[in-house]
Amino acid sequence: MKRHDLPSIKVEIHPSSSKLVARRRFNFTKKALDALPAPRNDQRAYFYDVQVRGLAIAVSPAGRKTFVLYRKVAGRPERINLGLYPEMSIEQARGKAEQMNSAIAQGENPRNDQRTMRQENTLGEFFDIYLEHFAKVHKRTWQKHDVSSFNKHLTRWRNLKLSAIRKIDVVNLHNAIGRNSGHYAANRVLELLSAMFNKATEWGWKGENPATGVPAFPEKKRERFLQPEELPAFFKALAAEQNETIRDYIVISLFTGARRANVQEMQWSEINFEHATWRIPVTKHGDSETVTLSPEALEILQRRKADAVRQWVFPGNGKSGHLVEPKTAWKRILDRARIRDLRIHDLRRTLGSWQAAAGASLPIIGKSLGHKSLAATQVYARLNLDPVRHSVNKAVSAMLIAANGSAKLLGDGK
Repeated sequence: MKRHDLPSIKVEIHPSSSKLVARRRFNFTKKALDALPAPRNDQRAYFYDVQVRGLAIAVSPAGRKTFVLYRKVAGRPERINLGLYPEMSIEQARGKAEQMNSAIAQGENPRNDQRTMRQENTLGEFFDIYLEHFAKVHKRTWQKHDVSSFNKHLTRWRNLKLSAIRKIDVVNLHNAIGRNSGHYAANRVLELLSAMFNKATEWGWKGENPATGVPAFPEKKRERFLQPEELPAFFKALAAEQNETIRDYIVISLFTGARRANVQEMQWSEINFEHATWRIPVTKHGDSETVTLSPEALEILQRRKADAVRQWVFPGNGKSGHLVEPKTAWKRILDRARIRDLRIHDLRRTLGSWQAAAGASLPIIGKSLGHKSLAATQVYARLNLDPVRHSVNKAVSAMLIAANGSAKLLGDGK
């Protein structure tokens, strides 16, 4: 190190200690910093740059070198860690120190930002807050999907601070999920991240949403529903199902067109047998919905009610107390009917499709299926249940006729 790079030692009081600590001031260069020795005592040694006010490098007894900024802020000495050398270059350290000096000149305290960062939620911590204060209240039926997506695709980010997640990280994750789990799963994770960061911002977080501007994968809209030629085999396979609860659950799902989660959570207190209606307290959209019950659906519910001992229409053995999506039984029924690529959610689409085939208008179909849109909702609000009931009943009758009467086997549950 040249003599002019290392002026004489100046003794000053350390801001956080009453002990005298030697500080050396010189022009920071790579050669000079690389040559700095580790202190022989158990205290860090500090060396100051002559170009940027307050910029220093701290050398630990183990030789670890850290850029820091020492400044008085509001009359109090503050030490702000900037980064490790040589991972952070001298130019980067000077630039960051100058930014902080500018903030201090404007009355800000950069140290507060670092304190906030240490107190900032991790993604996992915020996800728990998000579930408790938003998902459970405003999107209850989608809460389990959020949990499933998070546990499957975001677990390795659980301990990351919100501010540590960058847009490029989201892009890479989205692409990886798209390759390994499909475009639909990738887009749902992207939507979840975007919603979480939007809520974090709404609740006072000052960072940027890293999911903003990340393009979603194109999704082909699913149009699968039970075709007329499939109905006879479907109802025959359904009638042969030994589990009465699952069989009735599937029929009610088909005859009401309701979302599977709502049918699984159906309770007897929600059924009005006199008016042939089922009032769902909270739907996917967070509001209530009244579903009309066809005579065939009402007959099944009346039969189940006669033997009911619990609050759930379709009780289950799990923690929830009600039936959870019966994947094994569903596969068994489809295999028996030799039907491929049909999901339980497609039953909802099946009712709507048969309503359209029977001549129902789009507002009627939307009303019966509980669809939501800004324009359509104004039309739905002026409709009563009579035309909806007529359309549903007509569609159910058409399906039964197409099944060649095999649905009669479902009537008495035998």
